[in-house]
Amino acid sequence: MSSEVHPVEYGGTARPVTVALAGDTMLGRSVARQVAAGAGLAELFAPEVRRVAAEADLFVLNLECCVSARGGRWPDPGKQFFFRAPPRTADLLAELGVDCVTLANNHALDYGRTALDDTLTHLAAAGVRTVGAGEDLRAAREYAVLTAHGLRIAVVGVTDHPADFAAGPDRSGVAHADLRHGAPDWLAALVERAAEEADAVLVTPHWGPNMTSGPAPYIRRAAAELLEAGATLVAGHSAHVFHGAADRVLYDLGDFLDDYAVDPVLRNDLGLLFLVTFAPEGVPVRVAAVPLHLDYCRTEPARGGRRRWIRERFTGACAELGTGVAAEGDRLVIDWSGQRVGG
Repeated sequence: MSSEVHPVEYGGTARPVTVALAGDTMLGRSVARQVAAGAGLAELFAPEVRRVAAEADLFVLNLECCVSARGGRWPDPGKQFFFRAPPRTADLLAELGVDCVTLANNHALDYGRTALDDTLTHLAAAGVRTVGAGEDLRAAREYAVLTAHGLRIAVVGVTDHPADFAAGPDRSGVAHADLRHGAPDWLAALVERAAEEADAVLVTPHWGPNMTSGPAPYIRRAAAELLEAGATLVAGHSAHVFHGAADRVLYDLGDFLDDYAVDPVLRNDLGLLFLVTFAPEGVPVRVAAVPLHLDYCRTEPARGGRRRWIRERFTGACAELGTGVAAEGDRLVIDWSGQRVGG
């Protein structure tokens, strides 16, 4: 970890594990055209952002597009946006250090099931694990287990929209759950099973509408149910705007890369890259969030007034949920440990 972030101290030889978490990562449209023209990581991410990602032992994000050169647009007359990235995007994600992506979102089938199948194939070939979508219902609902320094972290992906993207017994699609009525039995059972196999369980839901400043009541209820089922950490996305954090829940990670129009009030061009430290026992004890500026098809560190806006916004959003935030160097830090572990 960076020398600017003071690590939690541990006894013996056990080592903490740091997981980088990024929200909606949209590599279609203008980003896809740049990639197709030969753009690499240097064009998409500033070196400072890549160095922060490299600090982590594991990296998980929400991939807000399909990865394919095939397929046709999903036949929904009400759907406005369709995101598809070229196949080499999978290798760029691997080069960035991404270990696992969730495909449980409202863009995984933008170009149909053929493109979803390609997405799964290209990411697997690049060594990037996937959750939240699959060739059938069983595969879509399966979790992935990532390992670093002997710590096993299960990743569960689920989305509450759209219902017509849902996988079926003989149909590829996403892991869909109507979270407005609480975590369904199958999801609670899945989290419980993951908790039995792994040391920690990360549930990463795509929930709620776009462009909201905080979590809806049903999202807060669903988060509590997921924790009760055995989730160690819940890290959501969908709003395109980061939300506050409380009680082992990062309600919305915001965006990580895109070409979106900017809302002058909600400022979806200002984001955070989260580094979550897990104790050797699998408990998340610390969150360090790095302020980002999402320029057009490029993500860089936020500086000056942008950094101050992010600090004030995140500090206020967390305070509303009863969580304190401290500025340490270029990071905004939440300490969830309450005490030192080990000794």
